[in-house]
Amino acid sequence: MKVRVAINGFGRIGKLAFRLIFGNPKFQVVAINDLSSLETISYLLKYDSIQRPYEVDAVSFEGKNLIVKGEQIPVFQEKNPQDLPWKELGVDIVLECTGFFTDKEKASLHLKAGARKVLISAPATGDVKTIVYNVNDHTLNENDIIVSGASCTTNCLAPIVKILNDNFGIKQAFMTTVHSYTSDQSLIDQNHPKGIWTRRGRAAAFNMVPSSTGAARAIGLVLPELKGKLDGTAVRVPTITGSLVDLTAELNQEVSETEINEAFQKGANETLAYVTDPIVSSDVIGTTYGSLYDSNTLQILKENPRFIKLMSWYDNEMSYVNQLVRLLHKIASLN
Repeated sequence: MKVRVAINGFGRIGKLAFRLIFGNPKFQVVAINDLSSLETISYLLKYDSIQRPYEVDAVSFEGKNLIVKGEQIPVFQEKNPQDLPWKELGVDIVLECTGFFTDKEKASLHLKAGARKVLISAPATGDVKTIVYNVNDHTLNENDIIVSGASCTTNCLAPIVKILNDNFGIKQAFMTTVHSYTSDQSLIDQNHPKGIWTRRGRAAAFNMVPSSTGAARAIGLVLPELKGKLDGTAVRVPTITGSLVDLTAELNQEVSETEINEAFQKGANETLAYVTDPIVSSDVIGTTYGSLYDSNTLQILKENPRFIKLMSWYDNEMSYVNQLVRLLHKIASLN
């Protein structure tokens, strides 16, 4: 029997998740909820400046339904998730992609509407388990009904710090994410609701913008043994997608380049890639990996070979969405 999925929020993450879920024999998308018009939803599903067109000749809309390859998917425009007909539609899992319902109380509105479980496509607050697939998904059980998939940056960072900590031990670390601009920034210089100190009101496609991130601190939610040992910052840059985690770490033992690279080679999987080619940001657009360790960037301080620097790439859209859908599979398997 197919897992019945509803998508709440059809922005960047919601649309790209739909691409991966629709047609998958394990899932059926039974509903979408978004405040946009059906015309807009249909148009932006078909045409995508970054990830390229999707089923252009097979996507349309009629009445209150999105039509994809002849299959009709009801679309709702409810602000309050509690008003959605999840019980009537037999929704097993809601993919919560609005960015607004990110704590237990708000996400529970989907449960009150009749859904069985909720997967939040963002960092969550409060008593919600945070999961990065292939890092700590083994901690999930059937009683976890509201789960956070963390952030795109945490999904890139967590696999590499797990490799380092499991093999060598991390004493402390700082990371910088060199991150493509997002919709929270401005196209031209203008007022920003978060004020001047975020710098996000400055022209995103023209400036490098120092910013903030909670991704490093969130590692403690994924790997509790590293709580308080990592922190970090962000720099938003004028690329449309394709980002980079720059990690500087002090390990518990002296290491060599060979030892580090061998550990990453052995730890490579569907989430973590081991890269030997001299790639650049555009090369990771559309990747299925959550994190792509760049072996050419590894540096070890000669006078203190416990002190290392390395970099790992990610598509801040598709890397995350692929991880999210893997997590969706895992949650569904626990029903």
